[in-house]
Amino acid sequence: MLLKCRYLDEVTGGKGVVFATGTPVSNSMTELYTMQRYLQHDLISRQGLAHFDNWASTFGETVTAIELAPEGKYRARTRFARFFNLPELMNMFKETADIKTADQLNLPVPEVEFHNEVAQPTEHQQMLVQELSERAAKVHAGHVDPRTDNMLKITSDGRKLGLDQRLINPMLPDDPQSKVNLCVDNIVRIWQEGQPEKLTQLLFCDLSTPKGKTAAKQEKAARTAGDKTAGGTELHALDNLLDVKPDPPFSIYEDIRDKLIARGIPASQIAFIHDADTDARKKELFSKVRSGQVRVLMGSTQKMGAGMDVQDRLVALHDLDCPWRPGDLELRKGRIVRQGNKNKKVHIYRYVTEGTFDSYLWQTVENKQKFISQIMTSKSPVRSCEDVDETALSYAEIKALCAGNPLIKEKMDLDVDVSRLRLLKANHQSQQYRLEDDLLKHFPEQIEQNKGYVTGFTADMATLAAHPHPKDGFAGMVVRGDTLTEKDNAGAAILAACKEIKGTQPLSIGTYRGFDMSLTVENFGHDFVLTLKGQMTHRVTLGQDARGNLTRIDNALAGMPERLAAVQDRLANLDKQVEAAKAELGKPFPQELELAEKSARLAELNARLDLDTNAPGQQTARTPAKKERTSVLEGLKRPLPPRTADRKSKQHEQEVR
Repeated sequence: MLLKCRYLDEVTGGKGVVFATGTPVSNSMTELYTMQRYLQHDLISRQGLAHFDNWASTFGETVTAIELAPEGKYRARTRFARFFNLPELMNMFKETADIKTADQLNLPVPEVEFHNEVAQPTEHQQMLVQELSERAAKVHAGHVDPRTDNMLKITSDGRKLGLDQRLINPMLPDDPQSKVNLCVDNIVRIWQEGQPEKLTQLLFCDLSTPKGKTAAKQEKAARTAGDKTAGGTELHALDNLLDVKPDPPFSIYEDIRDKLIARGIPASQIAFIHDADTDARKKELFSKVRSGQVRVLMGSTQKMGAGMDVQDRLVALHDLDCPWRPGDLELRKGRIVRQGNKNKKVHIYRYVTEGTFDSYLWQTVENKQKFISQIMTSKSPVRSCEDVDETALSYAEIKALCAGNPLIKEKMDLDVDVSRLRLLKANHQSQQYRLEDDLLKHFPEQIEQNKGYVTGFTADMATLAAHPHPKDGFAGMVVRGDTLTEKDNAGAAILAACKEIKGTQPLSIGTYRGFDMSLTVENFGHDFVLTLKGQMTHRVTLGQDARGNLTRIDNALAGMPERLAAVQDRLANLDKQVEAAKAELGKPFPQELELAEKSARLAELNARLDLDTNAPGQQTARTPAKKERTSVLEGLKRPLPPRTADRKSKQHEQEVR
């Protein structure tokens, strides 16, 4: 892709490539660098940012934070968590990127309501989560051969366990209160409520997906039932033709479908996206969903996350599991929160199992969403940004629901509250600094400036009053040394003077009613501007009519009282702003006590929670405190111990030899 982009840039002068995407940064900050390599290779090369290390050290900042480990413990991790030098980064990126966000487009999409469905873990799940913790501790300690067990296997088992314990062992019981059964209950209820309008639903699940065998199995079953006389050889040939492999021991998709059918939903109204394995079948399936023939469509983010327009009757979307990337959640949501949906309000259900791997997944998505939201925003970027986006807060809320330990729940809530309060305090401090600057510098400067305007307008109005027009006459005008008493002559003289302007410098042409007159040409030669100068300047854009220009000049001078009144209003407004600023300056942060209490409680919880515990039975060597350690420099300063006579004699013997 990079080579193709570079070739097209060379052929077209950098104008041959267009990328169109809703999620240019879907998972990692490295994706933004990759986008710039594709589309702005010459620019980042000139800036010395073509190598990722240079780019990351300029625009990325690593932050060490405490987070959940996959096995449910807490640990400190250093990650890319925010962007730095955002104005420069966005100025570069927006030379190529035209970013339009939902709040800018204001598209006619339905209102969305989120529902967090929390399932309590069974005893088996709690026991297996503890076993995951022990396995992870052994892997961290290096006590296990990576070919036998590793963090990838633990992560995979943790995701399965968070979805349904039967994915670990099909012999385990089906918990009636599991999140799979909660999902089935919601689907059936919404299906019944939406019968009159034939409302439809989507279910997303990236684990335990069908492997493209469902259609083949159904075809085989139909043929077998239709041909009762078929011999064993023919059935064997049919098996080879269909290439049907043994089914997996347990499938979430089939389990949900069977339960929906048992609860009264016709099988013809339930479909798997995986069965539509050709473009023609997909087109037919999507048409059935739009018309309400298929009312429950199940699939994975990979199969249904993009390129699917079935939103016409969609009223609910179910996220049965959490994907790795926040961009995947945005893609899922985009299937239902979309133009063309006939429903004014839709519902998105997100299912979590408390005290399982779900909490780690939602935390991962939250961390990624934080920095993505700093880039894909309609707001003006600040120098550095670690603001918590609304989407990230909702992910953090779900993460808190997953954590089984009440202390972990409290810590999650405090993390969000303390982050929010610190942002509010930083904003309060910035406002106090701005008030100080306004009171010490900006307001006094503006007040003095406007007082000068008042003095100037007052003096010019006195000058104008001292040079009135005679009754039904003309006060006269001096142009290029000639005193002109007729309006026509004065107007014609001004137009003639316009032709004498040869540069950008003002041309002095005379006086009128006590004001000096000068001409300039502006707006790329299109406008001739006459400036009357007293204590203040009064500008008039001239036209081609001689008498009309004199009317414009008199109108500009007659408008001085209005301009004076505007300046006086501005002065009064400045006085009010000064009083208001004085009243606000020095006020403490109103939520300081709440921030202090919550910060202290958060520090206490961080100390109490287990951070990267060692494996059972493993002991670490005690590291001496800083005060206990021997200083190398002090050791060098100490005098050498005196040598004994015995050492001296041995050394003397060696020298003699």
